[in-house]
Amino acid sequence: MARPGNKIIQAKLVLLGDMGTGKTSLVLRFVKGQFFDHQEPTIGAAFFTQILSLSEATVKFDIWDTAGQERYHSLAPMYYRGAAAAIVVYDISSMDTFVRGKKWVQELKRQGNPNLVMALVANKSDLETNREVQTEEGEQFSQENGMFFIETSAKTALNINDLFYEMAKRLAKAIPSKPTGVNLHSETQNRRRLFCCSG
Repeated sequence: MARPGNKIIQAKLVLLGDMGTGKTSLVLRFVKGQFFDHQEPTIGAAFFTQILSLSEATVKFDIWDTAGQERYHSLAPMYYRGAAAAIVVYDISSMDTFVRGKKWVQELKRQGNPNLVMALVANKSDLETNREVQTEEGEQFSQENGMFFIETSAKTALNINDLFYEMAKRLAKAIPSKPTGVNLHSETQNRRRLFCCSG
């Protein structure tokens, strides 16, 4: 629900990262408060919406959760083109996913919106005993690339809301307000799978 006199921002947000890093789990935890130990891999992309009311703005997120499998990589530009924000996710227990996450950041910087609000998310902080990527490595890479960094756990819900609130705050600063009159009442939180390119 929009607060009276508050600016309203509709923002396309895309999640990118390797398969199995927990992108869908992050979004499900944020949008629905759910977590499943065995989350099916996303096919193509999944779509969610969620609204956050801040003191400075009401942000309506249109969230595109992209498939992490390599065969879907060529589809990614369809989802990040025109995005106002991007979350690049890696798994703290897999150095390979961190390396892949860095490549996503480089691709976004080359081809994405130059004013893109970006976050680097070190997910699965509940797997501390299996950690392969040190916190400092993620922090340093984020600083070098003008992103903000946060460690999360979709399983325990650690920092999930903080991540999306921080994105919303940064978008509220970066995006000029839309004209009021946009209907945000009783917006259902929905999820739609898009099927593409099987095989």
